[in-house]
Amino acid sequence: MTAIYIGVMTGTSMDGVDIVAASFDPLQLHATLTLAFDPDLRHELMALTLPDDNEIDRMGKADVALAEMIGHGINQLIENNQLDKSKIKAIGSHGQTIRHRPEHGFTLQIGDPNIITEITQIPVISDFRRRDLAAGGQGAPLVPAFHQDIFQHDSIHRVILNLGGIANVSLLPAGKPDDVYGFDTGPANILMDAWCARYTGQPYDENGNWAAYGTPIRSLLDRLQSHEFFSKEPPKSTGREDFNLEWLDEQIADWRNDLQYDELEDTPENVQATLLKLTTRAIKKAIYRSGMDTGQVFVCGGGAYNSYLLEQLRWRLRKHEWSIQTTADLGLSPTWVEATAFAWLAMRFIKQLNGNLPAVTGALGYRVLGTITAV
Repeated sequence: MTAIYIGVMTGTSMDGVDIVAASFDPLQLHATLTLAFDPDLRHELMALTLPDDNEIDRMGKADVALAEMIGHGINQLIENNQLDKSKIKAIGSHGQTIRHRPEHGFTLQIGDPNIITEITQIPVISDFRRRDLAAGGQGAPLVPAFHQDIFQHDSIHRVILNLGGIANVSLLPAGKPDDVYGFDTGPANILMDAWCARYTGQPYDENGNWAAYGTPIRSLLDRLQSHEFFSKEPPKSTGREDFNLEWLDEQIADWRNDLQYDELEDTPENVQATLLKLTTRAIKKAIYRSGMDTGQVFVCGGGAYNSYLLEQLRWRLRKHEWSIQTTADLGLSPTWVEATAFAWLAMRFIKQLNGNLPAVTGALGYRVLGTITAV
């Protein structure tokens, strides 16, 4: 009997919940579902990423609401696709990260697994990051171990680039499983989406068309790149704690007070173009520092559908003739890669196999990740 695992992912962009039902050896997706956040819940989740009043009560309510949404969504997925529930071994639920502070040794994801188990009557594996943190790691990114298992090639260098709210890379040298590593490169959609929503009323910049209309501002780009995260050496991870609209507003205000400020450059579309260039520059630097001379980049996450961003990335990587494709060319849609990774992590937990890569997170060693909420 083929075991099925359900993976649940809510990312930094906070645009909804992705749910997949998958089996492995070989990888097969049996069903998928995306649920959009209720605007009030999304507002609460966004607010909880930064310090504010009455956080514990607000967190508790959001914890319950998100778990109920996930639990009912999983039941909907099972019913809509007539999945045999007896074949489903476990649910891997990442939850919503509302605070990630590896420098202080803690990370916090909400979406109560007890509620999910009660609603679905399926064991839930959750809390994937904290064991790695306890072992001295960053607790992120966790997907490179999955990328290695599914996507590494014997003779072709590959990079798996996830463009969610935060961009991260998995660097997969050809035929060298012990040399795989990865890290967060910096903001991707997290700033571009927020800036676009403020000035256009749209939740994201479709195909990067608005950014393409603008011209990057060099002096502002230099200021944004002075954030200490960009100068850190891996292992490293980041999130909304470091990169958010408030931070961006502060940087723009300081830039406007700077002698280099040019009023003619100060337009919203030019800022959007600058944010896109901030993302692609950091990705280029990460790939070039890998030591891999040329190969294939496969993009996943929401940013995989930003055609202008991919065009700019191709231009930046032209020197070493890196090809840029999406993970669809490897048989897995960019939309479902991360949720599938958490189904895979649930499978690894059930089999008591490691889910982390110490070279990626900086942990002292391989660890089985997660805790189980049994039926």
